[in-house]
Amino acid sequence: MYETRVLSGMRPTGSLHLGHFHGVLKNWIRLQAEYPCLYFVADWHALTTDYEKPGDLQQNCWDMVIDWLAAGVDPQQATLFIQSQVPEHAELHLLLSMMTPLGWLERVPTYKDQQAKLADRDLGTYGFLGYPLLQSADILIYRAKYVPVGEDQVPHVEFTREVARRFNHLYGREPGYEDKARAAVKKMGTKKARLLNELRTGFLERGEAEALSRAQALLEEQQNLSRGDRERLYGWLEGGGKKILVEPEALLTEAARMTGLDGEKMSKSYGNTIALREEPEAVAKKIRAMPTDPARVKRSDPGNPDKCPVWTLHQIYSDEDRKAWVRKGCTTAGIGCLDCKQPVIQAIQAELAPMRERAQAYLDDPTLVKNIVADGCDKAKKLATETMRDVREAIGLAYS
Repeated sequence: MYETRVLSGMRPTGSLHLGHFHGVLKNWIRLQAEYPCLYFVADWHALTTDYEKPGDLQQNCWDMVIDWLAAGVDPQQATLFIQSQVPEHAELHLLLSMMTPLGWLERVPTYKDQQAKLADRDLGTYGFLGYPLLQSADILIYRAKYVPVGEDQVPHVEFTREVARRFNHLYGREPGYEDKARAAVKKMGTKKARLLNELRTGFLERGEAEALSRAQALLEEQQNLSRGDRERLYGWLEGGGKKILVEPEALLTEAARMTGLDGEKMSKSYGNTIALREEPEAVAKKIRAMPTDPARVKRSDPGNPDKCPVWTLHQIYSDEDRKAWVRKGCTTAGIGCLDCKQPVIQAIQAELAPMRERAQAYLDDPTLVKNIVADGCDKAKKLATETMRDVREAIGLAYS
């Protein structure tokens, strides 16, 4: 069918912190070795909530990409690009907006949640209402198969699937579709055509999922079918129309909840972060100042790790032996709070040291990161152009 691509993006908020690394970037680094990945800076999305004060949007983009590279995202394995530099996103968003019911957007769970959380901003705009559809365009323009998300973002992927389904239903039924599909089957030769028909019947009449998988695999092996014939037959196998847009799947990710310096979720808005390029002295100072179990007023008072923010960092950075040492030492007052914090300080400094080193090359020569992004934008644009050619043709906007 299409290459099994993974797509993910982040709003440009400037330099990143450990919460971003453990929540998103570690997963990106793992995925880039397994799939063709596209990772993009969602600068248009930033404007859906911050349109009044775009501020240092461009600088935030560059700082964020440098942190991606510093963390280990590899431009040789993944395509890195900026959303606004591939205008096909906007064109597909516009065309999808023509056929997407307004009620679908109003029902997206995060719509009212975000309005409540950001009550200090005027979010009565089309851009804010339509941002889930822009997200859908971001995904569908690359015919991405997988979108790595947390559970709270699954409804956005399901919304995208519904949009793709509706588009294919409206525009995939080209004139003479069934006849063209049958003619394409004949091009496979008598034996393979018979097998494909049998597998299609097995799926449509008896619901055999394995039959559909085998039929799709059989199509992938065919060298003499055009792209258009393949799109027709993938839809025909499932009893639908020509598959112009691919329905993505949510790739659920288990993200470690990174606790901030005050025990709350690590977030810039809380001022409780450790940046990926934080200097060793600053890391040590911040962690030494972290609050601990309030019951430990004196060094000789026993404590409870479950009531201490530092313990949550041990969950991420310490092995079982170290955690056992901490729990025993804390509950018996055998160790002090600074003793408990020292292994965390060392572990975080060891984690950040190679990131600072990798980042320095891009800070010394900003053209390096700009060239990486320019190359990524070119690659992304090529894929996006292919999709838009098919979309325009399906809608009837191919005038050449």
